[in-house]
Amino acid sequence: MMDDLVATFFNIDVLRQVWPLLLQGFWMTLALAAVAVPLSVLSGIAIAMAQDVPNKLLRFLLIAYVDVLRAIPPLVLLIFIFFGLPFLGLKLNEFTAAVLALTLNGSSYFAEIFRAGIESVPKGQREAARSTGLSWYQSMVHVVVPQGTRNVLPDLISNTVELVKQTSIASAVALQELLRSAQLAQGLLYNPTPLIAAAIVYFLMFWPFVRLVSRLQNRTAMSAA
Repeated sequence: MMDDLVATFFNIDVLRQVWPLLLQGFWMTLALAAVAVPLSVLSGIAIAMAQDVPNKLLRFLLIAYVDVLRAIPPLVLLIFIFFGLPFLGLKLNEFTAAVLALTLNGSSYFAEIFRAGIESVPKGQREAARSTGLSWYQSMVHVVVPQGTRNVLPDLISNTVELVKQTSIASAVALQELLRSAQLAQGLLYNPTPLIAAAIVYFLMFWPFVRLVSRLQNRTAMSAA
């Protein structure tokens, strides 16, 4: 029975055959993450800072942006971007569509996290920064945002991990990231070993960050006690 289990789910011969395909998908996953994560973080910071501006119309639009994009599943967003936008005359390739969907969705979550971080900074810090002659923008960039970021660092890391996980939605538009590569390999050899291998790769990628989040959360809890 154990031999059957190994042959079905942990078949070394199968893994050896499909490893180049899985490696190709792994690099595609990293490429998606390398583009989508920085864009999402920068967009999130910009949105969070803009919500601090005393302009009711702008704040309403930004809140609507965040609420709508957090409510829409990223897979649905990707399908609309890739298959729907061509009807409006805008056709994007698979990689660009996936990055755009991930960035739109990710920026809405990062915006909420950064907003919470900015609001956690005492108003006295802002007033002190402005009293030194710094402009609103300079005080936000050099004083408020750095302090707020430290306050929500565990949430930022957790959201980054979730965003990288969501790169698997790219398989919906036939972009060959890690999960798509594992699915193709399974279909070729009729063996689930490639999916198990992909799961292990995901685990090895994310486990250090999960442990880091736990340590940061424990440290925050101890400092607050």
